[in-house]
Amino acid sequence: MRLSRLVSLMLTAGCPTVGGQAVLEGVMMRNGDAYALALRRPDGEIVARRMPWFSLTRHPWLKKPFVRGFPVLIETLVNGIKALNRSAEHQAEGTEEELKGWHLVLTLLLSLAMAVGLFVVVPHLLSLLMQWLELGGGVEGLTFHLWDGLFKCLIFMGYIWAISFVPDIRRVFQYHGAEHKVIHAFEAGGDVDAATAARMSRLHPRCGTTFLLFVISISIILHAVLVPLLLFIYCPEGAVAKQALTIVFKLLLMVPISALAYELIRYAARMPDGFMATLLRAPGLTLQRMTTAEPDERQLDVAVVALREALGEWALTDISAAISAIRQIKSAEEAARRQAALLLDGEVNETISQRAAKDILDRAGVRVPKESRSDVVIRFAQGAPPLGMPESAEKGKEERHGA
Repeated sequence: MRLSRLVSLMLTAGCPTVGGQAVLEGVMMRNGDAYALALRRPDGEIVARRMPWFSLTRHPWLKKPFVRGFPVLIETLVNGIKALNRSAEHQAEGTEEELKGWHLVLTLLLSLAMAVGLFVVVPHLLSLLMQWLELGGGVEGLTFHLWDGLFKCLIFMGYIWAISFVPDIRRVFQYHGAEHKVIHAFEAGGDVDAATAARMSRLHPRCGTTFLLFVISISIILHAVLVPLLLFIYCPEGAVAKQALTIVFKLLLMVPISALAYELIRYAARMPDGFMATLLRAPGLTLQRMTTAEPDERQLDVAVVALREALGEWALTDISAAISAIRQIKSAEEAARRQAALLLDGEVNETISQRAAKDILDRAGVRVPKESRSDVVIRFAQGAPPLGMPESAEKGKEERHGA
């Protein structure tokens, strides 16, 4: 079931700012540098925990457009697999044991290897079969990559259709719908509860389903152009070496492909409603009809708890107040960051006085030990979070909610 979990992770993952992912009997919601995981235990109780988000994009350079896509993909997989494993442990044993680092790496590598085999190697081999049947050309030609793209789409669609019959995955798709509905309600403004979310659409333009569809579409175009170009520049002797080089090159192209797909999904989500926006969003939203299902009230309750935990302490009683508080904090942080950057521009040695550092951190609402203030402000001015996670997220304290 590792591959089905990896695919469902990608299908149900949302993009930052506030985004989410469905897991086994639960929902994960991300807000900035923290994410919350809310799960429905077998006894009916909802448990929630807020934790730090593992990130590969702390450095400002890795946040730049057309660079950030691949690191964001990897960090989404890492955090998503952690959440999936925690949800599985809750359902199987009613316990939540921290996932070991080597176990996480092994699970990620095994899942990725199975995904690569099914969605890269198998379509390539089937395209070779079409060439052998004289229904397509060689790997240097366009028809080979058109067959390859068609087989990718068919395998992808067929896989989603097949796993939708698995009861656990079917319920994951329901939680996927609950996650989308709650995010829609949150983005609409005002307070959020199960009744409000139930009226919203279960389809959302910022979704991992759309991302994967963009990845497949862009890969068809880039493979058709760049693989023949590579073989024109260098073509090894021997059929096996030639096909092996092509497959390795396709794997390396996943970096720019995922970067382009990430920027495209962000662009499509930000576009004002109109013909072009509808055209770009339609394929992903159509596919989401397969990867989401209408949730029940209890599943919506879990998604609401996940959102409240992700937003922090203000949202435990009033989500609309949390939205206002988060906006104020972000505004203060931006003002403090600009002040820090201006001060550092005038300091040759990139040092800053304790008094100036305290003023900046007070404006950002951050408390740090006196001896660490200058270093924190320097990192802050360079784009890093001022302190990392709030205390509740660092400790990962589990909250329990009634059934």
